[in-house]
Amino acid sequence: MTLSDFITNFPANPIDIVELVAVSENWTFDRTDEHELDLEMAGTWGNYAVSVHWREDLEALHVAAELNLKVAADKRETLVDLLALINEQIFLGHFDLWSDENVILFRYGLLLGNDAYISASQCERLFNIAAAACDRFFPAFQYAVLEGKTPQESLSAALFDTQGQA
Repeated sequence: MTLSDFITNFPANPIDIVELVAVSENWTFDRTDEHELDLEMAGTWGNYAVSVHWREDLEALHVAAELNLKVAADKRETLVDLLALINEQIFLGHFDLWSDENVILFRYGLLLGNDAYISASQCERLFNIAAAACDRFFPAFQYAVLEGKTPQESLSAALFDTQGQA
């Protein structure tokens, strides 16, 4: 079966499309069950562990990309303030502190509706949105968590756009 045949006769479970995209991108992935897939996606600052969950009851696809950065207890307050500043800058998705693991996640939920269909190109854009957000704001989180910068200093460094190449 070709990819176009598969998409023409699309499955009811969008995780199947996510799996196809993971295969086409040569990402390492694990289909933990019929409603969940975990993968590793390369980014500018390292690899991001991404979990994709299909909530059939909500007809929604949830993507969570974990930044490889642990948050120490004494940095939580600074990080929460930074999260608020960063989330003001984001149109799609948001960052969270996953308290059980003390890690930063980019989260995005996509409501699919009655047909529960996501195209491969929509799925690719979803991953591009997650990677772009993680790549753009990882330095801000790193400045706050590892360098002890204030939330405002950290955000300013991440929003600074360079021109050209060195």
